[in-house]
Amino acid sequence: MDLIDLASTPEGRRDFVGQLHDVCEKLELDYASYASANPVTGTVHAFTNYPDAWKSHYMEHELHMKDPTLKAASRSIAPVDWKRLEKDTNFSKVFHQAHDFNLPDVGLTIPIRGPFGETGLFSVSSTLSLPNWKKLKSKVIGNLQAAAVYMHDRVMNSETIMQTLRYPTLSSREIEILQWVALGKSQQDIGDILSISPRTVEVHLRSSREKLCAVTTAQAVGRAVSLGMIDPG
Repeated sequence: MDLIDLASTPEGRRDFVGQLHDVCEKLELDYASYASANPVTGTVHAFTNYPDAWKSHYMEHELHMKDPTLKAASRSIAPVDWKRLEKDTNFSKVFHQAHDFNLPDVGLTIPIRGPFGETGLFSVSSTLSLPNWKKLKSKVIGNLQAAAVYMHDRVMNSETIMQTLRYPTLSSREIEILQWVALGKSQQDIGDILSISPRTVEVHLRSSREKLCAVTTAQAVGRAVSLGMIDPG
């Protein structure tokens, strides 16, 4: 897994817009945004690298109340490709206006869940044609899921109270296996390296995902990196 180390972006870990730019640059995307609501502290966070003119228009016209990419993803545990939403009347309303700002309607929103009920939405978009977007998405989806969780955790951990609450306990074996995954090893590879069966590797990965409140292994790796448990590889 070619994990993106967002902590190395300009001005360090709290340059959240810089992190979005870094994801776009490394994964060949055009725009990215992140939004979250923290039920513990009541804080709402939102960051984007969309043009300022669109950001102002979006908020002035309260498009976040209509945007189907946000609504659909908030009800999902899996990434939501925007093309699935074209039949939603609000899709055309929102993206007709986006087109006036020369912005694409091709993209993906990844929902993130945390251990204390906090939620996040990580969205990316591209000006690629639909066939080329499908190819790119299949290529980078794992890295996107890891980056989404990493971004979410960086934001949540910027609040002091959350730093204490969010730290889970993983076994040394679980950490070891996640580290090998971050280095790009398959379950078979890891089993051979550690002299255990691939099935045992999966048992440890499943336990890690549960403890880290991650839907996928890529998200678990991203969260482990963000918490300093493993290196990005």
